[in-house]
Amino acid sequence: MIYEFIAPCHFGMESVLKREIIDLGYEISKVDNGKVYFKGDEAAIARANTFLRTAERVLIKCAEFRATTFTELFDAVELIGWSQFVPKDGKFWVAKAASVNSALFSPSDIQSIIKKAMVKSLSKVYKIERFPETGASYPFRVFLMKDIVTIGLDTTGESLHKRGYRKLVSKAPVAENLAAAMIMLTPWKSDRILIDPFCGSGTIPIEAAMMAANIAPGMNRNFLSMDWDNIIRRKSWYNVSDEANDLVNLNVETDIQGYDIDGDIIKSAKQNAALANVDKLIHFQKRPVSELSHPKKYGFIITNPPYGERIGEKELLPKLYTEFAESFKRLDDFSAYIITGYPDVEKYMGRKADKNRKIYNGMMKTYYYMFMGKKPPKRDKERQ
Repeated sequence: MIYEFIAPCHFGMESVLKREIIDLGYEISKVDNGKVYFKGDEAAIARANTFLRTAERVLIKCAEFRATTFTELFDAVELIGWSQFVPKDGKFWVAKAASVNSALFSPSDIQSIIKKAMVKSLSKVYKIERFPETGASYPFRVFLMKDIVTIGLDTTGESLHKRGYRKLVSKAPVAENLAAAMIMLTPWKSDRILIDPFCGSGTIPIEAAMMAANIAPGMNRNFLSMDWDNIIRRKSWYNVSDEANDLVNLNVETDIQGYDIDGDIIKSAKQNAALANVDKLIHFQKRPVSELSHPKKYGFIITNPPYGERIGEKELLPKLYTEFAESFKRLDDFSAYIITGYPDVEKYMGRKADKNRKIYNGMMKTYYYMFMGKKPPKRDKERQ
């Protein structure tokens, strides 16, 4: 059976996720704000959850229709063939509802009405009034945009950004899927230098090392749909697990470095890297940004520096960004990619960014500033 899937992502990172899905071999059906729609078979459930680095989760699109009243919502939901998704003993609920520019805007009411309509619809099929809900979990998510209702079945469970390696975190860590997207928006490849001078618990260097070693982000965790024998066969999960394991290459040579001024945080970063099985691919060190250096040229700085939220005192930021700028100027032909909500980045960097992209980090609006260095000579590229 061919399904249409919905993959939510950080606002501003849709193009990165789209490219990932195409690279997996699936057809894109639509790109929306914070979502990419694509088509695939049952194996796509396992492959998308296992391999996508920048998605939040993977939903099976169950229905899309217009509704401006709760009666219209109930009637439309009741007509959907829910038994193709939920077995007789399935535990099902509406885990989340979100509404933008729609007549129906109360999430709790939307959730309640949809659940009641689903129960009524399934009662007719299974000939029961009360559902045991003792089986596998089937959470649904609902989006309303300009009165168009979209209902998706969540195949993932806990968000895809939770790879399983980050047991110890700094005060304001960047999410794993956002860190991956930041890296993928740059020309960095595994044979190039990457430095994060504000590495915190190590997320950006770890995500880079996982890419370098071809470690699928979801290969060491579980997903809700692993228990859905009515939708996806267990064999599909075994096949994807074999595919992911076959791709891993821990012998790759890398130059990935993470620095932070906090020694305890560096210890945490090392532990997280070990849990991700990439500790041998990253050099972590306690080092202030004023001592940022590298003997070689044409490297990449990719980082999430403090911007007032993490250190709590905005008056310290001018000095911090000035030191960062001075260190960056000493790094010959390096490029810097900085995600931050601090508005004076270009002022202290002493130049206008070559590009910037607005990205929502959770509910916070940030900008991804791109300060490009020179490209390496063509002969160096050919050797790489």
